[in-house]
Amino acid sequence: MKELIKYISQALVDNPEKVEVTEVVGEQTSVIELRVAKEDLGKVIGKQGRTAKAIRTILSAASAKIHKRSVLEIIE
Repeated sequence: MKELIKYISQALVDNPEKVEVTEVVGEQTSVIELRVAKEDLGKVIGKQGRTAKAIRTILSAASAKIHKRSVLEIIE
């Protein structure tokens, strides 16, 4: 899941080298934290949060396939 989020995020931003993805794994749920450069934050979130919502939808579909739950947090 971590690699999926990193791949999608790097394709969206102007500074792909500043994309950091960390994963905190629990028993049932894993929290994926995404950090990007300050000037790229708007590109990852999108207008009215549409891009972030689309990334979360892809993440939940991929997580459901492996029978886990994943949550994406975009950190400033």
